[in-house]
Amino acid sequence: MQDDLVGRAAHRADIAARAEAQMAVMGVDAAFIDRLVETFYGRIQAHPALGPVFERRLHGRWPEHLSKMKAFWGSVAFKNGAYGGKPVQAHHGVDGVAEGLFMDWLALFERTLDDLGASAEAKAWFMATAQRIARSLVLALFYNPAFDDPSRAARPSP
Repeated sequence: MQDDLVGRAAHRADIAARAEAQMAVMGVDAAFIDRLVETFYGRIQAHPALGPVFERRLHGRWPEHLSKMKAFWGSVAFKNGAYGGKPVQAHHGVDGVAEGLFMDWLALFERTLDDLGASAEAKAWFMATAQRIARSLVLALFYNPAFDDPSRAARPSP
Protein backbone atom coordinates (compact mmCIF):
# COMPACT_ATOMS: atom_id res chain seq x y z
CA MET A 1 0.00 0.00 0.00
CA GLN A 2 2.76 2.46 0.95
CA ASP A 3 4.66 1.68 -2.28
CA ASP A 4 1.50 2.37 -4.27
CA LEU A 5 1.05 5.75 -2.60
CA VAL A 6 4.68 6.68 -3.18
CA GLY A 7 4.38 5.59 -6.81
CA ARG A 8 1.26 7.70 -7.33
CA ALA A 9 2.87 10.74 -5.74
CA ALA A 10 5.92 10.35 -7.97
CA HIS A 11 3.69 9.97 -11.02
CA ARG A 12 1.74 13.13 -10.15
CA ALA A 13 4.99 15.02 -9.55
CA ASP A 14 6.29 13.86 -12.93
CA ILE A 15 3.10 15.01 -14.69
CA ALA A 16 3.34 18.42 -13.01
CA ALA A 17 7.04 18.77 -13.87
CA ARG A 18 6.39 17.94 -17.53
CA ALA A 19 3.47 20.39 -17.67
CA GLU A 20 5.57 23.14 -16.09
CA ALA A 21 8.34 22.50 -18.61
CA GLN A 22 5.85 22.56 -21.50
CA MET A 23 4.42 25.85 -20.26
CA ALA A 24 7.91 27.34 -19.79
CA VAL A 25 8.71 26.64 -23.45
CA MET A 26 5.59 28.65 -24.33
CA GLY A 27 6.58 31.49 -22.00
CA VAL A 28 3.98 30.70 -19.36
CA ASP A 29 4.83 30.83 -15.67
CA ALA A 30 2.95 31.72 -12.48
CA ALA A 31 3.54 35.43 -13.11
CA PHE A 32 1.94 35.12 -16.57
CA ILE A 33 -1.09 33.38 -15.05
CA ASP A 34 -1.40 36.20 -12.49
CA ARG A 35 -1.25 38.89 -15.21
CA LEU A 36 -3.71 36.99 -17.39
CA VAL A 37 -6.27 36.60 -14.60
CA GLU A 38 -5.89 40.16 -13.27
CA THR A 39 -6.11 41.74 -16.72
CA PHE A 40 -8.91 39.52 -17.99
CA TYR A 41 -11.17 39.97 -14.98
CA GLY A 42 -10.48 43.71 -14.92
CA ARG A 43 -11.83 43.75 -18.46
CA ILE A 44 -14.75 41.51 -17.47
CA GLN A 45 -15.75 44.08 -14.84
CA ALA A 46 -15.73 46.85 -17.46
CA HIS A 47 -17.55 44.83 -20.14
CA PRO A 48 -21.12 46.09 -20.74
CA ALA A 49 -22.70 42.62 -20.91
CA LEU A 50 -20.39 40.46 -18.79
CA GLY A 51 -19.62 42.99 -16.08
CA PRO A 52 -23.11 43.18 -14.56
CA VAL A 53 -23.48 39.37 -14.48
CA PHE A 54 -20.16 38.93 -12.71
CA GLU A 55 -20.74 41.88 -10.38
CA ARG A 56 -24.11 40.52 -9.21
CA ARG A 57 -22.44 37.24 -8.34
CA LEU A 58 -19.14 38.52 -6.98
CA HIS A 59 -19.92 41.89 -5.38
CA GLY A 60 -17.48 42.35 -2.52
CA ARG A 61 -15.72 39.07 -3.32
CA TRP A 62 -13.50 39.97 -6.28
CA PRO A 63 -10.16 39.31 -4.51
CA GLU A 64 -11.36 35.85 -3.48
CA HIS A 65 -12.53 35.14 -7.04
CA LEU A 66 -9.24 36.30 -8.58
CA SER A 67 -7.32 34.07 -6.20
CA LYS A 68 -9.55 31.14 -7.12
CA MET A 69 -9.14 31.80 -10.85
CA LYS A 70 -5.35 31.99 -10.51
CA ALA A 71 -5.43 28.60 -8.76
CA PHE A 72 -7.77 27.27 -11.46
CA TRP A 73 -5.64 28.37 -14.43
CA GLY A 74 -2.44 27.38 -12.63
CA SER A 75 -3.88 23.94 -11.98
CA VAL A 76 -4.97 23.54 -15.60
CA ALA A 77 -1.68 24.80 -17.04
CA PHE A 78 0.74 23.18 -14.60
CA LYS A 79 -1.38 20.13 -13.68
CA ASN A 80 -0.50 20.73 -10.04
CA GLY A 81 -3.89 20.16 -8.41
CA ALA A 82 -4.00 23.67 -6.93
CA TYR A 83 -7.70 24.03 -7.73
CA GLY A 84 -10.29 21.75 -6.24
CA GLY A 85 -13.53 23.56 -7.03
CA LYS A 86 -16.56 22.57 -9.05
CA PRO A 87 -16.92 25.00 -11.97
CA VAL A 88 -20.24 23.68 -13.25
CA GLN A 89 -21.90 23.95 -9.85
CA ALA A 90 -20.41 27.44 -9.38
CA HIS A 91 -22.09 28.63 -12.58
CA HIS A 92 -25.53 27.09 -11.98
CA GLY A 93 -28.15 29.63 -11.04
CA VAL A 94 -26.04 32.68 -11.83
CA ASP A 95 -28.48 35.52 -12.42
CA GLY A 96 -28.21 36.84 -15.97
CA VAL A 97 -25.93 34.16 -17.39
CA ALA A 98 -26.88 33.37 -20.97
CA GLU A 99 -25.43 31.06 -23.58
CA GLY A 100 -24.37 33.91 -25.87
CA LEU A 101 -22.24 35.50 -23.15
CA PHE A 102 -19.75 32.68 -23.47
CA MET A 103 -18.81 33.96 -26.94
CA ASP A 104 -18.17 37.40 -25.45
CA TRP A 105 -16.11 35.76 -22.71
CA LEU A 106 -13.99 33.89 -25.26
CA ALA A 107 -13.46 36.98 -27.43
CA LEU A 108 -12.36 39.02 -24.41
CA PHE A 109 -10.07 36.21 -23.28
CA GLU A 110 -8.45 36.07 -26.72
CA ARG A 111 -7.93 39.85 -26.84
CA THR A 112 -6.36 39.68 -23.38
CA LEU A 113 -3.91 37.00 -24.54
CA ASP A 114 -3.03 39.15 -27.56
CA ASP A 115 -2.55 42.27 -25.47
CA LEU A 116 -0.34 40.42 -22.97
CA GLY A 117 1.89 39.30 -25.84
CA ALA A 118 1.33 35.59 -25.31
CA SER A 119 3.39 33.45 -27.66
CA ALA A 120 1.51 31.85 -30.54
CA GLU A 121 1.83 28.48 -28.79
CA ALA A 122 0.56 29.82 -25.47
CA LYS A 123 -2.34 31.61 -27.16
CA ALA A 124 -3.31 28.44 -29.04
CA TRP A 125 -3.12 26.36 -25.85
CA PHE A 126 -5.08 28.81 -23.71
CA MET A 127 -7.74 29.39 -26.36
CA ALA A 128 -8.23 25.66 -26.98
CA THR A 129 -8.54 25.15 -23.24
CA ALA A 130 -10.91 28.11 -22.79
CA GLN A 131 -13.07 26.87 -25.67
CA ARG A 132 -13.33 23.41 -24.08
CA ILE A 133 -14.27 25.00 -20.76
CA ALA A 134 -16.88 27.25 -22.38
CA ARG A 135 -18.36 24.35 -24.36
CA SER A 136 -18.51 22.22 -21.22
CA LEU A 137 -20.26 24.97 -19.26
CA VAL A 138 -22.72 25.70 -22.07
CA LEU A 139 -23.61 22.01 -22.30
CA ALA A 140 -23.97 21.69 -18.54
CA LEU A 141 -26.03 24.86 -18.15
CA PHE A 142 -28.16 25.00 -21.30
CA TYR A 143 -28.28 21.63 -23.05
CA ASN A 144 -31.57 19.77 -23.07
CA PRO A 145 -31.30 16.23 -24.50
CA ALA A 146 -34.99 16.32 -25.42
CA PHE A 147 -34.09 18.69 -28.25
CA ASP A 148 -31.99 15.90 -29.79
CA ASP A 149 -34.90 13.47 -29.81
CA PRO A 150 -35.51 12.65 -33.50
CA SER A 151 -39.16 11.92 -32.79
CA ARG A 152 -39.68 15.59 -31.83
CA ALA A 153 -38.85 16.68 -35.37
CA ALA A 154 -41.51 14.36 -36.78
CA ARG A 155 -44.26 15.80 -34.56
CA PRO A 156 -46.18 18.79 -35.88
CA SER A 157 -46.16 21.91 -33.74
CA PRO A 158 -49.41 22.59 -31.84
